[in-house]
Amino acid sequence: LFDGIYPFYPQQRKAAAFDISTIIVIVVFLALACSFLLIIPGIRGRARLYWTLRVLLSLFVGVVIVVVQFTGDWETGWVQANTSYKSFSPVQVNADIGLHIGLAGVNVTLRGNPVNQINETIDYNEHFPWDFGADYDHSYSEGLHKGLPSPILYVAEKFSRQSPCAVHRQYRIAGHYASAMLWVAFCSWIISNILFSMPVIIYGGYMLLVTGAFTIFSLLSFSTVRNSPLCPIQFGTRSLHVAYGGSFWLMLAIGLLCFVFGITIVAMHHLNLDLLKTFFDLREDKAEEYQEMPEVFINPHFVNTGL
Repeated sequence: LFDGIYPFYPQQRKAAAFDISTIIVIVVFLALACSFLLIIPGIRGRARLYWTLRVLLSLFVGVVIVVVQFTGDWETGWVQANTSYKSFSPVQVNADIGLHIGLAGVNVTLRGNPVNQINETIDYNEHFPWDFGADYDHSYSEGLHKGLPSPILYVAEKFSRQSPCAVHRQYRIAGHYASAMLWVAFCSWIISNILFSMPVIIYGGYMLLVTGAFTIFSLLSFSTVRNSPLCPIQFGTRSLHVAYGGSFWLMLAIGLLCFVFGITIVAMHHLNLDLLKTFFDLREDKAEEYQEMPEVFINPHFVNTGL
């Protein structure tokens, strides 16, 4: 060390808490929500409550569809074990090893128990991308050159192209098609919001059903990875098992929510159209719709000329 600084090697990387793309998407949708809350006092009567429910629920659906594209917890797994820390070293550490699988890649987490062991801070979160345009094996090779801890390299090697597990291609294609389905769902969500602002509410309900259908299709696409069983990931006597994570179940809830809202709108269109128009603030005032002109002014000059 030279004044407490490594002279030839980069400083130890810190674990990432959030993805930058996720933060950008959340900030954009929060800005839209805050802008709406600023104008909501100008809406009169019960329509204020209806507008608030519709806009906030719609923004929630939209932000979830976009954010899950960048999350890494479609499948997750944790295990606590005693494992070797560096290659060719007999030193072992007690650590939590986490595996987080997303649509665009895999994150491997290593956190010591306690974090400070063998004069080092054991807190890693490494990302290995496999989306189209990224080279997973190149990222894995960079991890080897950087000298990442052995547990991270061991887990990441299971998803490489040269691995006998042969799950890299399956995860890569499944994630690609799931992402494409979600972008189609996002486009149909935008169209449904446009139709809801026009006097064609039933078509907005249809597009909401289309949104729910494509979110379910994305889940079905990702679930095809279960057709290829994952190789056992062993740390001594402990095994690392993965299960569907928060993003998967959140998208399932959003898809079912879109189906419920879409079916409700279509049913209300046929059963009680006035109530549906009231909720969407499209009902005309009956007093104005059926009122008659109380007085008619006629120019007597034209009347006499005609006679």
